[in-house]
Amino acid sequence: MAYALARAVRLVVGIVVLVIVVGGILFVLSANPANAIVHDIHDAASTLVGPFQNVFSISGHPKETLVANWGLAAIVYLIVGGLIATLIARMAPRGVRRRTRPLIAR
Repeated sequence: MAYALARAVRLVVGIVVLVIVVGGILFVLSANPANAIVHDIHDAASTLVGPFQNVFSISGHPKETLVANWGLAAIVYLIVGGLIATLIARMAPRGVRRRTRPLIAR
């Protein structure tokens, strides 16, 4: 049960990081913000990156500023999510060890 929960946490963290990275790539490549898909991905990513806005400020370079802030957010999500998933997996009860060799009667 705990292993399944840990896998679910890793999956959610992976999806969050994927949305952030794709949103950043779309912004850097100047994708059309009027496109519904681009707009939705960018909105979702900017919501997830909310606490990391303006951590770095590179004057005159908005794309580099966004990459730095969103990259930091993706790294933090990966580290914290990985730690949480590891802690959940470690809380799993240990099962009875099965013998790997067959018993030989003497």
